[in-house]
Parts: sequence; structure tokens; C-alpha cells
Amino acid sequence: MNFQQLRIIRETVRRNYNLTEVANALFTSQSGVSKHIKDLEDELGVELFIRRGKRLLGLTDPGKELVDIVERILLDTANIKRLGEQFASSDRGELNIATTHTQARYAMPQAVAKFRKAFPHVHLVLHQGSPQEIASMLLDGRADIGIATESLADNADIAAFPYHSWNHAIVVPKGHELEKVKPLTLAAVAEFPIITYHEGFTGRPAIDTAFSKAGLAPDIVMAALDADVIKSYVELGLGIGIVASIAFDPERDDGLRLLESKHLFPLSTSRIALRRGRYLRGYAYRFIEFCAPDLTEASVRKTAAVEV
Repeated sequence: MNFQQLRIIRETVRRNYNLTEVANALFTSQSGVSKHIKDLEDELGVELFIRRGKRLLGLTDPGKELVDIVERILLDTANIKRLGEQFASSDRGELNIATTHTQARYAMPQAVAKFRKAFPHVHLVLHQGSPQEIASMLLDGRADIGIATESLADNADIAAFPYHSWNHAIVVPKGHELEKVKPLTLAAVAEFPIITYHEGFTGRPAIDTAFSKAGLAPDIVMAALDADVIKSYVELGLGIGIVASIAFDPERDDGLRLLESKHLFPLSTSRIALRRGRYLRGYAYRFIEFCAPDLTEASVRKTAAVEV
């Protein structure tokens, strides 16, 4: 048994049993991948994969149990490497953060600025994606920290901590008739075409739930991944917008008006998350503290630890 065999087992599951993709990901040949799998099965005396001819279709019961062990072994192997890096050069390295556009653009700039000042020799990499992509990046080790509103608290292998709470708000072109509607109601909002976030992004489920509970069917004519796009089309007069209130800047968005909307939608909470059991460099915990001072290294380590 060797580490290459373990990497192949893990990658085979991640690549949905496509051995060509596994070979490409691990810079080897498909025949080599197949041989490693067969050698490991022979050594263990059990079949790990369900087969149809030469195709792999899924995991056998022993295979399912082995994959969990493989994940732990390879996670701890990577942890050993990061541990050495931490004590060899504590203020140098790379920090990968996966987040959404809204968080990167509006919630994180101050924390990023503080981090860059404190750790000028650490390469900070921001990966933008959907909440589901962010969760996947945490689980497969491509990201050290994830920040989003959805999905991060739904996986037992991810530890998620409240970061900040925020509201959705209605934005309209300057002079729009909704500026005169006080108090603003969902019924009044639903009278106009709406531009807001894609499903699964930036609290969109909370928006849909609010209208549903009110018995309203809003006319959502456009959906976008980020608030800047939404605001651009609102300013063109294509509809009214529903965005995260933190995404509105009175000076930059001088052609728009933000309407008081806290009473229309439930409070949303963005979370900072990390992979349970993953060893993080010291500067990763400092970044988390820059985002949320209450999330100390000790408290995060305790919550994110894997119970043995």
C-alpha cells in the first residue's frame, strides 16, 4: 500500500469514477491508475469498486469505508506538511479564500487590508464561486477558508461560524414611484419587474420565501450573480432591484435610491467556514480574527476539531 494508491482512490471518487480524468489530475496514465487500483484490491483481498466491464460505477461497501479512512490519512499528511511550514516560516506562504462576489466586494475589504499590512509576505488568493463551489473547495483542500451565506453550515465536515448579519433592500432609479410608498410593502414591490440574485446566491432563498409567505408571485425578469450587475440594469430602467443592503454606496450609486426594506425580508447571516480536521497556518486564524474579532484562534480550533 502506498500514498499514490490512496490518492487514486480519493481522486476516483471525486472524478465520478472517470479514470481518464483521474489520470490527468494525477499526471499519470489511465493504465497506471487501473493497475494501482487492482494492486490495492489484491492486497486487501476485497473489491473496492462496482464494475461493469472495465467501467467503474461506484463503491462497494468496503470501498465506502476505505474512502473515509483515505480522506483522513491524506488530510493528516497534508497537515504534517503545513505544520512544518508554520514553524519553518510562520509569516510566509499562501492563504486561499473562497467566497462570493458580494462578500469579496463589500464585506471583506477592511479585513483584507489589515491582513496585507500584517502579513506582507503571505500570498493572498481570493477564489470567487457559488456557495456550493465554495463548500467543495473547502472539502477538497483547494481553499483554507470559505465565506458565504448559503451551504456552508449544511455539511458535517465543515465548521461554520457566524461572520456578519445583513438585510436585503430595494433599490430603484432616482424618482421612482416606490419612493413615495411608506411604509413599503411586498405587495407594492411585486407590482414591478424585479432584478435580483440567482437562486442559491446571496440570500435568494430568503427573498423567495418572503414573497411566498405573503402569497405573492413576483415577476423576476432578470437574475445575476452580483449586486453591481443588478444595480446597472436597475439604473437602465429594466426593473427594480433587490440586493444586499451592504452593496449600496450612496456616492457611487448616485442614480439610484435605497428604500427602507428591513421589515420585508428576514435577516441573513454570512458565515466563515473551514474544513474540520484541516491544519491551518497561524496567519489563517489572524485573517479570521480580522473579519470577526470574537472568532479567536482558540474558539475556532475547538469547534473545528474532529472528535476521535
